[in-house]
Amino acid sequence: MPLSLDFPPLYLARQGIYSGAGLRQIVCVVKLPTFADKLGTATHESTLLQKVRRLGFQTPQWLENIAVARGCWHYRSPDFVSAPVVSELEFSNEELAIALLSPSLPYSPHTIRIGAAMLGATGNDVATLVRLATAEGCVAPVRYIAEAALRYEPENPFWRQLLNLLPTSPPIKEGVMPHPTRFVSMAGMNRSGLRLTTVWIRPRPDLALVRG
Repeated sequence: MPLSLDFPPLYLARQGIYSGAGLRQIVCVVKLPTFADKLGTATHESTLLQKVRRLGFQTPQWLENIAVARGCWHYRSPDFVSAPVVSELEFSNEELAIALLSPSLPYSPHTIRIGAAMLGATGNDVATLVRLATAEGCVAPVRYIAEAALRYEPENPFWRQLLNLLPTSPPIKEGVMPHPTRFVSMAGMNRSGLRLTTVWIRPRPDLALVRG
């Protein structure tokens, strides 16, 4: 049976699956569709999620909170809980990015968006990302994100290198992945005046709470 993480009521409520009141009425276990279910692929034993559990993280929300602690403050929510300290030596940014995109997790566009942000973290190693994505079975989502990133950062060699090294994969069914605009922040004014500007969302080291 594929390894997965537990999904507490707070996580389910934040995904918009149930209201807080509705959750109190639940007395049975609800089987949520996984990302793999949405992708139309089979789930498998996840080495990354095994490592996540050995580190003491039991929910997808912990993964999201680690990303926020490492500078993804764009995704900080009112229910943010500081994640236990885990250094990048223990769990690298590359591992965190691919774990957030693991097909074994419950399907959550919000989690996918945070995974996309961590995928573009400054200093990520392309070869490591390719190796992890291939092992985790999430090559197609990573390709989708990299292709979307090229639209907004066409001169960033990182995304082209990533696409060149990734194996080929069939296209993802429309509607499964967040729209590319969900991976960027948009502002209506810059120093030149009124003008729409877009910035690819990635962790900001100056906002990181956990370093190492």
